[in-house]
Amino acid sequence: MRGAGRPVLWWPTLLVAASFCLITFYAKGGLNLESMTAIEMVLTVCAGLAVGAVVALAPAGRRAYGLWPAGLLLAFAALSALSVVWSVQPDHSWQDSGRLLAYSGVFAAAVALVRVAPERWPAVLGGIALASVVVCAYALLTKIFPGSLAPSDTFARLEEPYGYWNALGLTAAMGVICCMWLGTRRSGHALVSALAYPAAGLLALTLVLAYSRGALVALAIGLVLWFCLVPLRLRGAAVLIVAGACAAAVAAFDFSKHALSAEGVALAQRTSAGHQLGALVLAMVIALTIAGIAIGFLDARRAPSLLLRRRVGALLLALVALALVGFAGALAHSSRGFTGSISHAVSVLTNPNAKTPPNTPGRLTAVASVRARYWKEALQIYDAHPVLGVGADGYQTARLRFRTETLEVKHAHGFAVQTLADLGLVGLAIALALLLAWSLAARRSTHPLERRASYTPERIGMLSMLCLVVVFGVHSFVDWTWYVPGDACVALLCAGWLAGRGPLAGTAHEPQPLASHRDRDEPGMRARRFAAALLRRSGPYRLALAGAAIVLAVLAAWSQWQPQRSEDARQEALALLASNPRLAQAAANTAVARDPLSAEALLTLASIQQTAGQPAIARATLQRAVRLQPSNPQTWVALGKYDLSAGDSQAALKELQAAIYLNPESIAPEAIARGEREAIEIHNDYIEALRASGSKSASG
Repeated sequence: MRGAGRPVLWWPTLLVAASFCLITFYAKGGLNLESMTAIEMVLTVCAGLAVGAVVALAPAGRRAYGLWPAGLLLAFAALSALSVVWSVQPDHSWQDSGRLLAYSGVFAAAVALVRVAPERWPAVLGGIALASVVVCAYALLTKIFPGSLAPSDTFARLEEPYGYWNALGLTAAMGVICCMWLGTRRSGHALVSALAYPAAGLLALTLVLAYSRGALVALAIGLVLWFCLVPLRLRGAAVLIVAGACAAAVAAFDFSKHALSAEGVALAQRTSAGHQLGALVLAMVIALTIAGIAIGFLDARRAPSLLLRRRVGALLLALVALALVGFAGALAHSSRGFTGSISHAVSVLTNPNAKTPPNTPGRLTAVASVRARYWKEALQIYDAHPVLGVGADGYQTARLRFRTETLEVKHAHGFAVQTLADLGLVGLAIALALLLAWSLAARRSTHPLERRASYTPERIGMLSMLCLVVVFGVHSFVDWTWYVPGDACVALLCAGWLAGRGPLAGTAHEPQPLASHRDRDEPGMRARRFAAALLRRSGPYRLALAGAAIVLAVLAAWSQWQPQRSEDARQEALALLASNPRLAQAAANTAVARDPLSAEALLTLASIQQTAGQPAIARATLQRAVRLQPSNPQTWVALGKYDLSAGDSQAALKELQAAIYLNPESIAPEAIARGEREAIEIHNDYIEALRASGSKSASG
């Protein structure tokens, strides 16, 4: 990968792969505040340093591409931060704005880096492919060695390391797109290209065993787009067919084993069957590696003629057409007929009361989904708050008024409906403007509809990045993987690279090549070149802009840290309560000061104040929590419990009624029958307040 005039790619590839593996394995599904805070801070600071360095060192006079989409993504993050003013859950909105600031940093860093190192694009795709293989290989190992890696996981579906199967399926789908590029490229080491076959087989197997229907659909759309845009169709078909066939064979074995495809199986049975699966996976990897090397050798020795390529292409199109005709014929001969089967599938898919399909292989052919229920609730929230929504990440709290079951859901499982519920029409307008601006910027670097433009290796790489972003976008439309940093950052890096690249070749804006191979290897040349560039290119104005970018990144990271610092102080207060109430109260006050938007911090402070014999101050703190989050039923419940314990049953009755109004399912008979402690407590407190209030009214 290194030669005269060629950039060194091995270490950038490993750096990209290591970065995404770190994000994935540490942040997981993005639901843990502590791990997410650390990742957000690292991404924000590193992005600030990257942008600052590019601003200071980039050659002058070259047009900067990608500024509009970067600015609009930052505006979306700013709207999320501003939504704390009207949010039903302002602390969650502030945390969500921190996530979006980190995402904006990743996108802006990609826009900046492609400006100074456009020739490093293979490291981006190669690093993503390598990271995807590592993540998916670990997921498969949890099923092969469940006793060591996942002893408590009783699901048949793969879900680690995210803890969410659809996020894992999306990682595999995006990795397959990278393997299509790697296995079909005309440049690069042939042995590395041959590794695309076993990598694609592992990714396809992981995707199937995750039972992620949304990821399968997203990958299908991405592959159709790839075959339409990239002229290396026969090479791509070879990678896809060979790897897919081997993965299908191993998946069929998995489906045939009850210990591997059923839920709640004993660990000993899962371990024994997992070892058998591991042997098959190893055999698949070896076979695909040999196949990849053999196909590459035959292609290099004797390239297929134009006539042969046309015949094979026609055969593949005929097979696709036959598959479509066979599928349509099966629908036509079903009990409901062709149109009846389609209408029934649409009805089941859009039915908010549809039964959730089981987490077994049959899920892959099921149409029913609970997403229609989540989308219905999101649209109901939007109808009640159409302009600005209920605040960033406020869906979880606002849906409590509209839900008809006790299932806890954090996200609406769809970017568009989530945005409508959280940020209303204003948020959706910014998101659509961002999509339009990015599409126009990405068009410059891909020319997707221009057949006359030459298909250079870089253009094929850019088209592959475009397909990867499309896969992520399609999946985010039907799921909440936008909140999973391991998936989102991959798409943001590719999207930013496409937006910032600009025209590829033959224009005045083409970036100048880096130093030659000889200059790169000369001892001390890099340090001297850096110092010379800094003095030559960076005037006071550019240095000031670079410094401002770094300072703003540090300030953003500080703001991202505050919710976690508040939670640390709150946990410290709870730990000190039994041994030292005075220090516990001081720690609780610190928690409130660090995050004044946190209702949890206020509720903890009120509890400590009550224990310390300060009932009036404790009640005032609880009232402050209610004023801060009047749409949060938990604040009303806490105040109602306090007033009930203090003997003010009439006030407690009103407060508990407010909590039940905000969350009607909080005392649902089904929840009480299941023995849910919180539902039983609220029900008993409400009955007690009702009786006490009635007794006082009768005596009066």
